[in-house]
Parts: sequence; structure tokens; C-alpha cells
Amino acid sequence: MTNSPTIRRSQGAHWVGDGFPVHSLFSYGDGPSISPFLLLDYAPPTHFAPSRTPRGVGPHPHRGFETVTIVYAGEVAHRDSAGHGGTIGPGDVQWMTAASGVVHEELHGAAFTKRGGELEMVQLWVNLPASAKMSPPRYQDLRDAAFPRHELAGGAGSVRVIAGEYGRARGPARTVTPVHLWDADLRAGGRLPIALPPAFTKMVLVRRGELEIDGARVVAGELAQLATGGGEHVVRATTASAQCLVLAGEPIAEPVVGHGPFVMNTRAEIATAIADYQAGRMGAL
Repeated sequence: MTNSPTIRRSQGAHWVGDGFPVHSLFSYGDGPSISPFLLLDYAPPTHFAPSRTPRGVGPHPHRGFETVTIVYAGEVAHRDSAGHGGTIGPGDVQWMTAASGVVHEELHGAAFTKRGGELEMVQLWVNLPASAKMSPPRYQDLRDAAFPRHELAGGAGSVRVIAGEYGRARGPARTVTPVHLWDADLRAGGRLPIALPPAFTKMVLVRRGELEIDGARVVAGELAQLATGGGEHVVRATTASAQCLVLAGEPIAEPVVGHGPFVMNTRAEIATAIADYQAGRMGAL
């Protein structure tokens, strides 16, 4: 019998810049139980009026990890000091490996800014092992059409594979350590079996509807952290339809020392990151 999951709820929304009203479901202060993940911010559907000036968050640095931005509605435009950039819309993903350090900005896309509309997105921070924290920055612009879909048995629904694999579908995202990232769309009563290595961290963010996960009721906006150990986990839609994001990964058994946008292994490395940013060694926009 699989143990019940731990349910994580946001303590309320906060703004990132003036463009992203997010609910934080966990952060690196929660300790090793969330490894290899560091932070998950969910911006539920929010309407923005047309504007002449793009909303968002201006230039800021990162070092030591990756940011994964998934857009479900609206547009997000990115550019960074390593020369990468692009605008993603519904279904698209940006996977930025900050590694040794970049300065970047994240704004509403130009077309979305002009017309206004609904924005919904997720940003996930994925830790890097010490051996990769000072590697060159990398950027993956991943479009919705590139993600394979796995149809679940009995017409239960489908799984869109961003990273890792589900069934015979393998996602296009390149990861540094083993990470699975899936979008599941379930019909009423549809079941999503999850069978991954026992030691992996496994979480399910509910975006729409309600799910029963290993016997626990989980509603939209909540995140279920599945129990570690063997056995198959079962996710089942208890409403007419339900949508969720599944994230799973192999823990990184190393110290995590975070300070704002920097996540390293020691306090000395954090001090170096701050000094490098202040001296302009992470570049500029």
C-alpha cells in the first residue's frame, strides 16, 4: 500500500516584478526532501489589460541552477547576457541553464502586451550538481509541437512529455541529471499510473479540476509530493476533466546554499557569485 502524499499549498500570491502574480509551492529553504528541485512558482490564470509597456521583471542574475518556464496561456519573452532570447506562447517551454551565471529579463511578449488577455505559467528551478554549477550557460527553446504525446489506456487521457519519458514517449528537453516533466490531461475517472525509481522525488501540481492521488484529494492550485519508496502511484481524475503537471527527479546528495537568485554548495561560493555579478562578470543586457 502506497503511503499518502504530502499536500503543499501556497500561503498566498505575490508579485514577481509587475507581470507575474505567482503562488510559491516550495522553495530551496524546504530542504533536501525536494531535491533536485529548488522552487516552483505557479501563476494561475490572470487577466491583463492591454498596455503600451511590457510588464514583467527586469534584468536580474542567476547562478548554479536551471530555470524552466512553461507557458499555458499568454506570452513570455526572454533575453539574457549569453546572447539567448525568444518569445514563448501557449504550450511552449524555455529551459535556461544559468550554470556559471547569466543576467536575464522576463517580460510579457510584445503581441500579448498590446492585446492583453489571460496569462498562466509555471516556473520551476532545477538544481545542478557541483560539477556543473560553473559550466557555460545553455538555453533551450522548446515548442509545443516538439513534445510527444502518450495516449493512456482506455481513453483515460494523454500525457505530454517535456523531459524524461512516459511509456514510449521521450521528451526533447536535455537535462543535466535525471528529470521527468509531464503535462497530463485526464478525462473523468481517468487514471495516470506513475512508476519511477523509489528514491526519486515525485510531485504533482494540479492546474484544473480535482485528483485523487494515492487516496488523497488534491484540488486545483495544490501540489502533492508523493511518498518515497517502491510501488506504483495512481493519479485519478475525480471531476469531468483534470490537468496536472508531474515533476520527478533523482535527488542530488549535496549541500544546498541559496541566496536569492544564487544557489551553490557553500557560503563562500555565494559570496563569489555576488562579487562576480557586481563586477559585471555575468555579463549585461
